[in-house]
This record gives sequence, C-alpha cells and structure tokens, in this order.
Amino acid sequence: MSHEMIAIIMFSTMMLMLFTGQRVFGAIGAVGAIAALTLWGTGGSDIPFSSAMKLMKWYPLLTLPMFIFMGYILSESKIADDLYKMFHVWMGPVHGGLAIGTIGLMVLVSAMNGLSVAGMAIGATIALPELLKRGYDKRMVTGVIQAGSSLGILVPPSVVLVLYAMIARQPVGQLWLAGVFPGLMMAMMFIIYIAVRCKINPSLGPVLPVEERTATMSEKLKLLRAGLLPVFIFAAMMVPFVKGWTSLVESSAVGAMTAFVAAIVKGRMTREVFEVSVRQTLAISCMFMWIILAALGFGAVFDGLGAVRAIDNLFTDQLGLDPWVILILMQLSFLLMGTFLDDTAMLVIVAPLYVPLVKVLGFDLVWYGVLYTITTQIAYMTPPFGYNLFLMRAMAPPEITLRDIYGSILPFVLIMVVALAMIMTFPQIALWLPDYVYGK
Repeated sequence: MSHEMIAIIMFSTMMLMLFTGQRVFGAIGAVGAIAALTLWGTGGSDIPFSSAMKLMKWYPLLTLPMFIFMGYILSESKIADDLYKMFHVWMGPVHGGLAIGTIGLMVLVSAMNGLSVAGMAIGATIALPELLKRGYDKRMVTGVIQAGSSLGILVPPSVVLVLYAMIARQPVGQLWLAGVFPGLMMAMMFIIYIAVRCKINPSLGPVLPVEERTATMSEKLKLLRAGLLPVFIFAAMMVPFVKGWTSLVESSAVGAMTAFVAAIVKGRMTREVFEVSVRQTLAISCMFMWIILAALGFGAVFDGLGAVRAIDNLFTDQLGLDPWVILILMQLSFLLMGTFLDDTAMLVIVAPLYVPLVKVLGFDLVWYGVLYTITTQIAYMTPPFGYNLFLMRAMAPPEITLRDIYGSILPFVLIMVVALAMIMTFPQIALWLPDYVYGK
C-alpha cells in the first residue's frame, strides 16, 4: 500500500471517529498510535513517548495555566463587571455607544482570558440584557457580542495561538505579537461599522436617558479607575515582555499574580472564587495538553510517511496550482470544518498536513498562524452550524430566535473577510510588531 493511501486512510478514520462523537484527543491519538504500531511494530511506541517528552520539555507551555488562571480570577471576581459600568457611563451619550463599549469590553476580556467562550459568556450575561433593556436592536447587538467574543482567540494572550505554536514549532511570543494589530484592526472595523450604522439609523442604538448617564466628574473618574484595572494588569504583564525585561513565562506569572493581588485588594478573593478558578484552570490546561500530545503523535506519523511532500507534489507539480491558490483552498477548508468543529479540533486535525505544507510552499508560519486564527473566527460565525451561533442560542433570552442570530452575523462576517484579505495582501500588518520586538 502506498504512503499516500495510508495517509488518506488515517485522515478518513480520524474524521469518522470525530463524527461518532469521540473526544478530539482520543480520536487523533488513537489513530496515530494504531498507525505507528501497524507500520513500525513495537518500535512505533517510541513516537508517543517522544511526543510526550517533547511536550514536557516545552518551557513556554507554562504560560498556558498562568493565563487561564488570570482570566478566571478576573471573570469570577466580577472585575469584568466594572469594565461594563465604565463603558455604560462614558459611552451612554453616543448613539450605539453601549454597543461600541461592548466591543471594547470584549477586547479587554480577550486580553484577560484568551478564550472566545469566556468573552461570549461575559457578553451574553452582562452586556446583552443591558443592551436589550435600553432599546437596542436585538439583531445588531447579537452580532456585536458574537463578533466581539471571537476576538478572544486572536488578541493576546490567545490560548489557541499557544496550541498552534506548539504544533507548528513557532515562538509563542512572536505569534501573540503578530495577533495584536490584526485583533485591534478588526475591533476598530467593528466599531466604525456600529457607529456609521447607528448614525444612519439612530433607533438601532439609542442614547441612554439623561438620568442614567448623569454623573459627576469624580464619579466618572472613579469608574474609569475601576474599569481600567484589567488594562493595568495587561500592561504590567506585557510591557516588561515587549521591553525584553522578562521572558514570556515570567510575564505570564506576573499577570497571574497581579490579577490575584487585585482581587484580594478589591475584597473579592473569596474561597469560592479561588476554588472555581483553580479547578477550571486545571481542567482546561489538562485538556489542551492531551490534545497537543495527540496532535504531536499524529503529526510524527504523517512526517514519517512523507505525506506532506506527496500532497505538495500533487498540488504544485501534477495539478500545477499556484501556492496562493493552495493557501486559499486551505482557508476555505477551515470554513467548511468550522461548521461542525471548534478551533482546537480544526487545528489538531489539519496541522500535521497544513503546517508543513505552508512551510514547503514558502509562506511564513507566524503569519499563517494569524490567518488560521482569523479564518477560524469566521468559521465560528458562519451558518448553518457555526460554533458561536449555538453558544449564543444557548445563552440568549427567548425573544432572540435562531433566525435573529443567523441574520445578525452577516455584516460582521463580511468585515472579517475584508480584514483577512488585507492581512493576506499586506503581511506586515501581522509581522511588523514581532519583527520589531524580536529584531532588536
């Protein structure tokens, strides 16, 4: 049997197992292990062992539990609530101001947590009821929360980019810095769209009543200080790293400790908050480690088969496709998979194939990590089975129907497609900051 056929059988078996509801790491790891033992006998057992040792020796992986812990401390201690109160007062006089503030809230939540699910939960529980109560158009605000929450996997510290870094063997710090400008650019594009749309049709985002936004300057400044606490925590963590004073792991420890101390100072570090944060950190960290281990084992078998070279030969030599055409086809496949898989599953399924292929085609792997992440964000929100669509349906009040949710997301998807095209056309949007910091 040819190596190409073995690779096809491995890939199709893995997809079949996922369709039957098996856990991601179990499906990928099992196929990789069985293929290794079948092809190389007992010597194949060295592959998962080598992957486990590689995982344990990967020092930047320590950032994963640190950032997850920081995010849960900030969300469980309700510090995120202070952010929304700040936006409520400061942005209330503007048409669409609370929706614009929600995008700002999502950016800061992303910088606290790095998971889109956390942004969705905070947006749906804190922002959505307030927006609906104040007469905002339900379709628009539903789209705002879905689009804003998707920034969690791009704005650093992104947990998904940590996973990509491990599989693609790229520096986490460079990937995080590469996500800064694209993430902020998309957030600004969302804000401009909301502002223009509410300017044209003020009924979509009415200003708050005078009595709700009346506050003295001292009260506004007090809210500003409370709301900007997460910004201070993020700055305390990232500025020393960007300046070169601390390593990535040291910066993650600074962020976790600063968040912990902030919760204590504000009197919100209860036993329950601490216990929930530790339990969730342990659960999510272990889940990601199992997935990375399975993906590394599966990828090692793929490398051993030479499947990547065979596929590159098929596309470029036999079919005569341009590298850019191949790249676009890869991005389209992410959109298709996003209808039934989350970002982690998509990455570990295709990374053993796509990442080496991108390298062979001559593209930058850090830049491609940003493209993958944005495409995943789009796939999250693309009907009929976008991941974020069903999260919103589960969290939204009854008056918001699935039809509303589907209809709300189209403008934001188009904005993200434009952003993706801009970053593909001008790679320096993503690469300038990591080149500047690491080139010093």
